Amino acid sequence: MTQILDILPVGSWPEAEASGTFAADYEGRHRRRMMLTLQNGEKIRLELEHARLLQAGEGLRLEDGRIIRVEALPEELMEVTAHSLLQLLQLAWHLGNRHLPAAISEHAILVRRDHVIADMIHGLGGHVRMVEAPFDPESGAYASRAGNHEPHHHGDVHHHHTHD
Repeated sequence: MTQILDILPVGSWPEAEASGTFAADYEGRHRRRMMLTLQNGEKIRLELEHARLLQAGEGLRLEDGRIIRVEALPEELMEVTAHSLLQLLQLAWHLGNRHLPAAISEHAILVRRDHVIADMIHGLGGHVRMVEAPFDPESGAYASRAGNHEPHHHGDVHHHHTHD
C-alpha cells in the first residue's frame, strides 16, 4: 500500500505535474488516519500525528515520488451575507463563537448547512442563501497556512525545530 510522505502547501508545487487526484468533501478531507481512494481507484494510506483538513490545491507526495492533487468536492452550504461590512464582521464573530468551520471572503461567509444557524443569522439581520460549492474553510488560528504540512512518521522524513 502506497503511503503519503508529505503534504505540500498550496502553490508550492507544480500542479500540472500531478499524477492523480484525491477528491472529497469537507468531512472526507478532515482526517488523521485513513485509506484515501484516488479518482482512478488506487488506494493510498494517510497517517498523521493529528487530524487536519487537507486543503484544495495541496499536494500529497507519495513514497514513489508521485504527487496527488487534493480537490474539494461541492457540498451543501449556506452563503451568509449582510447589509454592510460591519454587520458581516458581527455575523463572523457569532459564527466563530460557535466554532463553526467557515470560508470567509470579502462579501460573504460560507458555512455548512444548519437550520439552527440559518435562523440565528436571520435573527441577527443577515441573509442566507443555500448554495452548492466546494468548501475549503479557514484553517485554525494555530495552523500556519504557509507551512501547514505534516508528514507522518517515516524514516525518510526529518522534522526541524527552531527556537526563538
